[in-house]
Amino acid sequence: MPYRYLDDIAIADVAFEAWGKTLEEMFSAAADALMNVMVADLGSIRQDEKVAFSLENAELDLLLFNFLNELIYFKDARRLLLRIEALTIERDDSGNFTLQGRAGGEVLDPDRHSQLVDVKAVTLHRFRVEETPQGWEATVVLDI
Repeated sequence: MPYRYLDDIAIADVAFEAWGKTLEEMFSAAADALMNVMVADLGSIRQDEKVAFSLENAELDLLLFNFLNELIYFKDARRLLLRIEALTIERDDSGNFTLQGRAGGEVLDPDRHSQLVDVKAVTLHRFRVEETPQGWEATVVLDI
């Protein structure tokens, strides 16, 4: 599991660190950490519906911020719980980061998905993305 929850960061929110050897691995781990805050068993999320998305930002940390908030949007607007299937992150000629992604999931089913808390948004409190000798790390605080 390439993420861990941080108990000492925020009292009324949930904080986690996510990591990976590549940006794509770290973004996917952060997405799993986000979903795992809301649903106890990620394996209970079937891959019935597919969603493709594309995001762009000049700042890498804000790309992750927007990416996680996009997953929250799908949960709120369409009641979809999503798991990342594929991600590509590149830097274009103008210096912007682009993310192309595909996720699979299903509509929230209270009978099958053991719900924990409802995440309202990703916050910028202590938010960070950093390249390390091992790869990439992020710290995220979620408003619940």
